Amino acid sequence: MSKQRKNNQDLSRFIADYRTELNEALSLLDIAQVRKVLEILLGAYHSGRKVFIMGNGGSASNASHFACDIGKGTLKRVYDRKEKRFKVYSLTDNVAQITAFANDLNYDDIFFQQLQNLVEKGDVVIALSGSGNSRNIIKALQYAKKQQVKTIGILGFMNGGKAAKLVDLPIIIKSNKYGICEDIQLILNHIIISWMALVKDGKK
Repeated sequence: MSKQRKNNQDLSRFIADYRTELNEALSLLDIAQVRKVLEILLGAYHSGRKVFIMGNGGSASNASHFACDIGKGTLKRVYDRKEKRFKVYSLTDNVAQITAFANDLNYDDIFFQQLQNLVEKGDVVIALSGSGNSRNIIKALQYAKKQQVKTIGILGFMNGGKAAKLVDLPIIIKSNKYGICEDIQLILNHIIISWMALVKDGKK
């Protein structure tokens, strides 16, 4: 067998295994928990509360993507100024502010400090994390709880780590791989915003 053919076979096997693990993790998601996330987000929409999303690394990118999709992807008439809109913010987007807090204080403070500026009782904070143990995520969630903010975690590594015990509503991804966890964060994002676009104004 040629080296190229063997490499092709190895790649095909790797892709098949990855797809199998992704599908298994998706099949194990708690749909009732996803429904509760939708209820919380729609409640925030109708009551005019703010939604904040945070994460590190690939989860930071997904936080930005999620905020974009909630803010724009749920609109039915993007040019209609009268259409009610979500108030949603990604805490990963202001690089100057993130690096200022990290430099002057500590990287553990980058989300907590932003929430101090912005969050109010009744708002929603969503944490995206593979391990669920990132110190900046934990510190922000602890602060959010004290402010009577509703907290959601889309968490991985089989049990969601420390964050799973802090959030009001944990969704646990049954995988120990960051790639799978981040894939499912994004899949859940698209499921959630697609459904909200259909039902947010009660016109489905």
